[in-house]
Amino acid sequence: MQHRRRFLGLGCLAALGALGRALPLAVETSLVDLELVLAVDVSGSVSEDRFDLQKQGYAAAFANPGVLEAIRSGTHRAIAVTMTQWTGPALQLQTVDWARIDDAASAARFSAAIEAAPRALFSGGTSISGAMDHAVGLFARSGFRGERRVIDVSGDGSNNRGRPAQDARDEVLGAGIVINGLPILTLEPSLDDYYRANVIGGPGAFVIAIDRYEDFAAAILRKLILEIAAIGVEPRYRIARQASASRQ
Repeated sequence: MQHRRRFLGLGCLAALGALGRALPLAVETSLVDLELVLAVDVSGSVSEDRFDLQKQGYAAAFANPGVLEAIRSGTHRAIAVTMTQWTGPALQLQTVDWARIDDAASAARFSAAIEAAPRALFSGGTSISGAMDHAVGLFARSGFRGERRVIDVSGDGSNNRGRPAQDARDEVLGAGIVINGLPILTLEPSLDDYYRANVIGGPGAFVIAIDRYEDFAAAILRKLILEIAAIGVEPRYRIARQASASRQ
């Protein structure tokens, strides 16, 4: 009887070993190279046409093969991304939930989600500090673990509501999060200087400025590729009118 039990025990161990070899190792889907918050300005200065140009620019970027190529250049070959709209100090709304992007299908789904997300806010001032405070909270609820965390702020005005932008920025940097900026210079021609001094920060942080909303799609595509691949850019990089990419 003892020999029989020993035989059965060895047989079970062999069967479990074979089963383990037959099953693939589980993929840790929470690990990503980058957690990215896209913070989109929807303050009173942003008309419906301007909002649509921003939304279409983001949607087109995630449908672009260059973005997927940048994603695949990372260790985990995946990023996690969400989109939020912002205006006043307490007026922010996450309009596209966190999603893992690791292939063409997931990139296409995120692009479609951006297209489907309506404008949720319309006025309340321009509180970049409020947008940054809100974005930090989104990371805590992402469900992902990124090698890097980045807030991507786009807007057409300097902070005019809520606490100073530099105070919020310093707290964000203290949490190990990088802030990049895409200022639109339509209303404030020196907004890029304001972003450099008061908004962006962290290792490799950069600003890409544009003169008008019509250049947004080219700028956000360039910006996403740079921040996903963690390439970096010259501090005064700018996409100017009449040119797809020119440098001052």
